[in-house]
Amino acid sequence: MTDNFTLNELTRSMTAKRLGIDNTPNCEQTLNLKALVLKVLQPARDFFNKPITVTSGFRSDYLNRRIGGAKNSQHTTGEAADLMCSDNKKLFLYIKTYLDFDQLIWEYGDDNKPEWVHVSYSKENRKEVLIKRNNEHYKPY
Repeated sequence: MTDNFTLNELTRSMTAKRLGIDNTPNCEQTLNLKALVLKVLQPARDFFNKPITVTSGFRSDYLNRRIGGAKNSQHTTGEAADLMCSDNKKLFLYIKTYLDFDQLIWEYGDDNKPEWVHVSYSKENRKEVLIKRNNEHYKPY
């Protein structure tokens, strides 16, 4: 997809592997992943000049159900990824300030840094910024 992000990295799932679930995206899902990489992931990687790890990218509908993902998860359309890097807070703030996105979520962690960053990119971006901690519901950041 780019020098720093591969389709394999964006579709890798230990759960899918363990359960023998096919987690191969179709053409539309693959195009959505490519847009996410080109518009968000690679620009962030270029800015930091350090690795950004995709901890969860594309999930087939079946895989998403098996792991208890949201029914309307953008992971199933290839529009979302969960990310980690050496400074998750800086990553979150950089995306929020400088990049186009649909949804950006500060996932768990504390006031100093999220445990990971969820970001999505779609054809009609809402620029929705949320925070989720422990057992709380998602709320505006």
